[in-house]
Amino acid sequence: MNGNTGFARELAGAVAQGVPGASGCHMAICPPHVLLAAVAEVLDGTNVALGAQTVSEFAEGAYTGETATSMLVDLGCRYVIVGHSERRHGFGETSELVAAKAVAVSAAGMTPIICVGELLEQRHAGTTNDVIAGQLRPIPVDVLRQAVIAYEPVWAIGTGETASPAQAQAVHAFIRETVAAGVGAAAESMQILYGGSVKPDNAAELFRMTDVDGGLIGGASLKAPDFLQICAST
Repeated sequence: MNGNTGFARELAGAVAQGVPGASGCHMAICPPHVLLAAVAEVLDGTNVALGAQTVSEFAEGAYTGETATSMLVDLGCRYVIVGHSERRHGFGETSELVAAKAVAVSAAGMTPIICVGELLEQRHAGTTNDVIAGQLRPIPVDVLRQAVIAYEPVWAIGTGETASPAQAQAVHAFIRETVAAGVGAAAESMQILYGGSVKPDNAAELFRMTDVDGGLIGGASLKAPDFLQICAST
């Protein structure tokens, strides 16, 4: 929840203009809902996709304050983040609700970016894999098959802490193995992103890991040069 219309336009324009320097990298910008239309105008005709940060699980109707998938499609969104750690732990979104949102996104023809991840106490308790398996379990197989998964170690978001490349790889490999139980060979080509304080100085090492296919970038995405440098590291 950052910025205003002017900031959003300037950032999106700088990123779109810098894409050639990040050859082969697929990018999407997911601004707050009220800034989607402004960013959509800037990204029109570029190689940068538009996405949203969340969505309602309901269709149009008596759901004041919510945003329907049809509205996001109308604005040109191709991706929607569901189950971001801040939504799960700050707003009480359950894995079942996240699954319902992912179903709605997929049914609307967009790609859900499904976030999973553990709290610090869960990592210390050795339950990381159990937590993530539980977060993935409610997602229908047909939705998983075309989704993007983002691993967010909650303890490494906005704290300056980052999972080591080995830690990230271990969890990403577990996610791919878990998803493969449902979608089979499709799991091999599934994009699994890392989303725990990715910065220009650690991106390349993280992205060298076999099962780390890119990043879900938070704070560093607010500065176009940093975001482009991270993208160039993929």
